Formats: sequence, C-alpha cells, structure tokens
Amino acid sequence: METLQTPLNQAQLELLKLFSRVKSEEELNEIRTIIGQYYANKAIAEANRLWDERGYTQQTMNDWMNEPT
Repeated sequence: METLQTPLNQAQLELLKLFSRVKSEEELNEIRTIIGQYYANKAIAEANRLWDERGYTQQTMNDWMNEPT
C-alpha cells in the first residue's frame, strides 16, 4: 500500500468525518445531491455575476444563439 504523499486539507478531513457517519446508500445519495446543488448554485452565482459585470442582455443571448457554427 502506498503512503499518502500530500496531507489532507481541512475540507477533506471534514468530509471524511461526514462520510464515516453515512449509514445507507440513500444517505450517501442525499449528500451527493446536496454537494452537487451547492456547486451548481456557486456556478449560477458566478455566471450571474459575469452576466451583470459584462452588461449582457437577452439580446446578447439571442445574438449568440443565431451565430453561425
């Protein structure tokens, strides 16, 4: 067995503690969903920030959709 070359960071340690308490496949799937939703929300927030920062409008989106590929 290989030894760990990079120590785990605090987030990884917290996740290990969390997953050690999982008792069923259903709980595991719920946690996966929650983590997925968390990152999806962060991506949406960043996209919204960029949209506002760059002054995009519905017309911008329409123009992109009609660009030749």
